[in-house]
Amino acid sequence: MEDIDSTPPPPPPPPPPRPPSTSRITRLNSYISTTRIGKRFKLAQRNTTFTTELRAGTATFLTMAYILAVNASILSDSGGTCSISDCIPLCSDPSVSAADCLNRPNLRLIPPDATCKFSPINPGYANCLEKLRKDLIVATIASSLIGCVIMGVLANLPLALAPGMGTNAYFAYTVVGFHGSGTVSYQSALAAVFIEGLIFLLISAVGLRAKLAKLVPKPVRISSSAGIGLFLAFIGLQGNQGLGLIGYSSSTLVTLGGCPSSSRAMLAPVMMLPNGTVSLIPGGTVSGNILCLNGRMESPTLCFLD
Repeated sequence: MEDIDSTPPPPPPPPPPRPPSTSRITRLNSYISTTRIGKRFKLAQRNTTFTTELRAGTATFLTMAYILAVNASILSDSGGTCSISDCIPLCSDPSVSAADCLNRPNLRLIPPDATCKFSPINPGYANCLEKLRKDLIVATIASSLIGCVIMGVLANLPLALAPGMGTNAYFAYTVVGFHGSGTVSYQSALAAVFIEGLIFLLISAVGLRAKLAKLVPKPVRISSSAGIGLFLAFIGLQGNQGLGLIGYSSSTLVTLGGCPSSSRAMLAPVMMLPNGTVSLIPGGTVSGNILCLNGRMESPTLCFLD
């Protein structure tokens, strides 16, 4: 008898591995890196991709977008080109319009003076400030666009440029003053800013700016970001454009804002009775705490006895 080999046959060889599947985003990044745009911005050399730069640019824009509104709001507080000539005559009775005031013998029109720029702000001056604020928003957008294009296209650096926070507040509140109450006019201050820009461009071209920046201690450079954040929070807490949590004080310059008496509601523990009426809880009394009904605190004091 012949021996029968009972050894099972060897298994078939495994199929060749499939090439790794690539997503559309990967193919898009690979394609753009080989195009003229990808080579111009050196995406492959910098070990980055088109979608990565797109996400980074979006995050940078969302981080800096607040500057468009805040910068215009701060600079408009200087009054800009608005002056007393923009104020309109008002009737001696604030409840009567200027047109009706002429038809009433016991009323007269009051010509505007220097106080028309301050609270209560004259309607004509307020309209000029609103137009100025809109113009400043457009100017902020245009300057940021030009700076970002120059930095990206010419310098080939992934940096975004926009007006800096801090210097604009110094310009508006210290140099020019609130609604032009400072010692320097708006036009003269702008001329000084223009000259400062030329000087800054000169020292940057000769390499002196980098040397001056290195003289600033590292803790100061690091803390500048936190300081700007606190400064913006301080602006948001003020009563002019913000929540009204901070108000002016002649003794301490700033103080906690209080709720106007016309908007206060006293708090008390109450309960709903079966007949649908509301009554104080037995033993409960009206609390000294208040609720501000208008949603913001305006009075720069915490004295509730007015």
